[in-house]
Amino acid sequence: MDKFKVYTKTGDKGTTGLIGGTRVPKYHARLEAYGTVDELNSYIGLIRSHQLEEKTQEVLNAVQNKLFLIGSRLATDDEKSDLKQRLNLSEDDILLLESEMDRMDEQLPELNNFVLPGGSTLNGFCHVARTVCRRAERRANQLSTEIDINPLLLKYLNRLSDYLFVLSRKVLLDVGATEIKWEPDL
Repeated sequence: MDKFKVYTKTGDKGTTGLIGGTRVPKYHARLEAYGTVDELNSYIGLIRSHQLEEKTQEVLNAVQNKLFLIGSRLATDDEKSDLKQRLNLSEDDILLLESEMDRMDEQLPELNNFVLPGGSTLNGFCHVARTVCRRAERRANQLSTEIDINPLLLKYLNRLSDYLFVLSRKVLLDVGATEIKWEPDL
C-alpha cells in the first residue's frame, strides 16, 4: 500500500473537494464553517496541553472528537455521500457540556459583572477558543440557510462556547488568580 501524501495538488487552482467529491471555491461558506471548527479544535488542543484536572481533560478530548465529526458533517455533500447518517451527535453530547458547566460553576464565585479575558495564559486561551467557537456557530448558522444542518450541531456549538467561558473562570480559580472585572468609564 502506498503511503498517504498530505499534498494532492488538486487545490492549486483555488478549489477544494467536499466529502463526496464536489469541488467548491476555497472561499465557499462550507469552508468558512468547517475551517473555523478546525481552528477551534486547534485552540482546544492548545488548552489541553496545559495542566488541567483529569475530568476536564476527558471532556475536552470528547469535545475535540465531536468537533472533528462536526467539521466532517459541514464538509459533506449530502447529494454525493451518505456520511450524514453515520455522523452521530446527540442531546447527550450537549448534556455533558451542561453538566460540566454546572459542576465547575458550583466552585466559582457568583458573577455579577462582565470579566475581561486574562489573568493567566490558560484563561486567555479559553477566551480565544470561546470567541472562535462563537464565530464557528455564526458560520454554521449562515450555512444552514443554504444546506440542511442538524439543529443539534448548532446547539452544540452554542453550548460549547458557554462551556469555554465557564472553563476560563475555573482555570483562574484553580491557579488562585483573580478575575479581571470590566469597569466601564461611564
